Amino acid sequence: MSVYVFGHKNPDSDSIVGAIAISYLKNQIEDEEYIPARQGDISAETEFILNRFGGKLPELKTSVAGERVYLVDSTDKPHFQDDIDEATILGIIDHHKLGDIMTSTPLECWIRPIGCSNSIVKEVYDAMGIAIPKDIAGMMMLAILSDTVIFKSPTCTNVDTKAVKELAKIAEIEDYKALAQEMFIVKSGTDGATARDLNTRDYKVFNMGDVRVGINQLEMIDISALDRRKDEIYSDMLMMKEEENLHTMIVLLTDIMKEGSQLLCVSDDIKKIEAAFNKKFENNQVWLDGVLSRKKQVVPFVQPQFD
Repeated sequence: MSVYVFGHKNPDSDSIVGAIAISYLKNQIEDEEYIPARQGDISAETEFILNRFGGKLPELKTSVAGERVYLVDSTDKPHFQDDIDEATILGIIDHHKLGDIMTSTPLECWIRPIGCSNSIVKEVYDAMGIAIPKDIAGMMMLAILSDTVIFKSPTCTNVDTKAVKELAKIAEIEDYKALAQEMFIVKSGTDGATARDLNTRDYKVFNMGDVRVGINQLEMIDISALDRRKDEIYSDMLMMKEEENLHTMIVLLTDIMKEGSQLLCVSDDIKKIEAAFNKKFENNQVWLDGVLSRKKQVVPFVQPQFD
C-alpha cells in the first residue's frame, strides 16, 4: 500500500518540494512506495521552481480516509484534508509550532525551530546517508531561500544557510541569491490576479481558543504595487471572514526590500489585534517594521489574545 506525502492546503514551495524530497528519500530506504502529493493548486513561485529544475507536479489528493500518509510543513488540523483523522499518519517533518494533529499509532517525527522544512529534510538525508539528486537539491535550495526570504527572515538559522550552500553545490548553482531574486520577482506578480487570488495565495486558518483566525501573507519585492487595490482586497477579506466563519482575518503585505509588513485586518474585536502588536490601527491597517515571518512574528503574538 502506497504512502502519500503532502503539506498544507494552499501549498507553498516548502510543502510541495518537501513532499517530492521526502518521497524520493523514503523510496531509497523503504520497501513501500511513497508518492508526493498536494492538496491544491501550486503558486507561480512553485511552478518556477519545478520548471527550473525539471520537477514533476505532485498528485492532487483531497481525501485521505483509509490512506497512509506522511505530513510536511504543518501539524495544524485545519491545514489538512477534512478526513485527515481517518488516515494513518506515519511521519511528520515540520518547522512550525506544534498543532493539534493527533495520531493513533507511533510515528516518525522531525520538528525543528528553523527557517524551512526542507532544511530539516536535508538533515534527514544526511542522517540516513542518502545522496540528494541534483534536481531535488536545486528545488530544496530555492524552497529554503523562499521560506527564509533569502536569509532575511528572523526564522532563518545557521542550519538553513548551511543547507542552502551545500545544496547549491550539489545543484551546481553558483549565484543562488540571483536565482532567488528571479524567483521572488515571479512570486511578486499580481497581473490578472483577483482579490480572492491574492487573499488566498498563502492563506492558513488557525484555531485560537474557541475561534478561528485566518492569516494570509503576500511576500513581494514592492508592496506599493497593491496600493490601488487595498479597498478591493479589504472588501474580499470581509466576504472571506463570513464564508470561513472567522473571528479575525489578517492579510500581511510583506515587503522583502523594506523588510516589514503592512497588516490589514477584519475582526470582531480589532482591539485584540491592536493589543497583540501594541499598535493603533488606522483604516484597519498598520505598518509593522521588521515583521517578515507569520509563524514567528505574528501567530505567537495573536494567539495569546484568544487563550
